[in-house]
Amino acid sequence: MASCASTPLTGLSLPLVPGSPAFSECCSGWKSWHTQEAGFELDDGRGMARTIADVKDDKGRGALHFAAIEGNIELCKYLLEELKLDVNQKDVEGFTPLHHVAGLALTETAKYLIDRDADPLIPNDKGLTALHYSAGSGKIEFMNFLLSKGFNIDCQSSLGSPLYFSAGCARQDAVKFLLEHHANPNAQTVDGFTPLFAAITNGSLECLKLLIQWGAKVNVTLPEGGTPLHVGTYRGNLDVMNCLLEAGADPNVRDEDGITPIQLAARRGNRAAVEILFPKTSKIKTIPWSVGGIMVLKSFTDKFAQWDEGRGSFYLAHCYVQKDGFLYLGSHILKVMVVNGGLLSQLSREAKQKAAEAKSRGDDAFQRKDYQAAVDAYTQVIDFDPNDATLLTNRSLCCIHLGQAEHALVDAEACREPRPDRPKACYREGAALRILQRFDEAAKSFYEGVKLDPGNEELANAFREAVEAGRKLMLESEGHCLR
Repeated sequence: MASCASTPLTGLSLPLVPGSPAFSECCSGWKSWHTQEAGFELDDGRGMARTIADVKDDKGRGALHFAAIEGNIELCKYLLEELKLDVNQKDVEGFTPLHHVAGLALTETAKYLIDRDADPLIPNDKGLTALHYSAGSGKIEFMNFLLSKGFNIDCQSSLGSPLYFSAGCARQDAVKFLLEHHANPNAQTVDGFTPLFAAITNGSLECLKLLIQWGAKVNVTLPEGGTPLHVGTYRGNLDVMNCLLEAGADPNVRDEDGITPIQLAARRGNRAAVEILFPKTSKIKTIPWSVGGIMVLKSFTDKFAQWDEGRGSFYLAHCYVQKDGFLYLGSHILKVMVVNGGLLSQLSREAKQKAAEAKSRGDDAFQRKDYQAAVDAYTQVIDFDPNDATLLTNRSLCCIHLGQAEHALVDAEACREPRPDRPKACYREGAALRILQRFDEAAKSFYEGVKLDPGNEELANAFREAVEAGRKLMLESEGHCLR
């Protein structure tokens, strides 16, 4: 879901922050340049002002940038009043000296620069003004100073308003200050994001509460259909989810893919999130309606595949066709359905290529023991190519490593359905049942695998261990009953 992946603050380049490596590097660079008296040494007859103006580092920052960053007002005076340098000069990213001063909250330096005609409304290449960076730094005194100069508190940029910026930086005091000065809590970026999304993405519960208290809409939708609750669910922040639900967030809104937050939580493998959403979500007829039933769907696409004549797909559960679609019945296993009497059509060349790429990512992730990434990749392959039962056994194994026995069992049963003669599928099924402590069923699956491959010691050992575990469990149960 595009709305969950990122917000406009993702990957943002910020001005220099005191104590940061970039700040130290910058000041060090200026001191080195300054102590060499570069301006005097490089003056080739063009004049001091032009010489100084032309000397810049690899980021396009000149003497005035460095003087402002250090808060050296006397040097700023010399550069502006004696040499007449441009107070609004920009570096390669569009930062003026005032941008950096705002990010560092150097109030006195800012006052001087503005008195010398520094334009606080000039945006950098990201469209951000000095007020945005002041809001991001969370310095109340500095923001108050800028607002006293007539700043528009809701000045927009491609990355949103100052309130959006402060919420995205988790600056609780700045958010409160801006709201108290009548900043719009529902101002949107060009992509439809509001400050609420910024707070959720950052995981700032206090900023979220403040925004809601001041009238932020919790059911605003993005162009892609996602809501704040979708984003909170995607991030897996349970406190944020509870806060949104208490404020009236609708858990039944679907995104552009037709997915509700509870389905998104299941896809992310977040059972706790599913449990939070379950009592507040309207029943979806096509899903086994229990927390466990919803979680079984985690590893698969909840939305039905579309098909042409002669094309079929894997579907969750035994089901039967009604005029208006499918209705799930009790058994939640993958079953091959043949549509219009035809078999699965040949995949397109593009789909095959994408499937191969996804499988390679899955195999690499498995080797790194990043089993969740492997599950995600194998799921993509199955979406492209549901013919390959090996993928189901691979994904089942990953789920076993993740401790997701229910998911592993679904894949193993799906693999055995069309090919009951696969020993590996028997082993995967037994392993999942063993984790679920269904030892009798596990022993049966392992034994069926042994019959298919009598020389397989792994299957034979697993069968014996399952029988022994089942016996111990039975004895423990009997002993408990006698006590």
